[in-house]
Amino acid sequence: MIAVIKVAGQQYKVEKDQTLYVPHIEGKAGDPVNLEVLFVHADGKLSVGADVNAKVSAEIVDQVAGDKVIAFKTKRRKGFRKKKGHRTLYTKIKVTGIA
Repeated sequence: MIAVIKVAGQQYKVEKDQTLYVPHIEGKAGDPVNLEVLFVHADGKLSVGADVNAKVSAEIVDQVAGDKVIAFKTKRRKGFRKKKGHRTLYTKIKVTGIA
């Protein structure tokens, strides 16, 4: 059984027992999460849009930060230099079931 879910405007193709990194979701490790389902393929049958009656349940495994991204700006001959950086927050989830 395969499902396409939507988390924070991004779509992911998932199967049961799959782990993936999604944009930050509030919660602690072990908390259950219900996800919005857009598409389901089960037993050769497709369900799309309003016909979808499946639910995808997942559990939060960990909260992690991505790699550091540095934005460095300069203006030539002016001595202007600005350095800023950030680490995007992600949530590692494990799909526990598609029903």
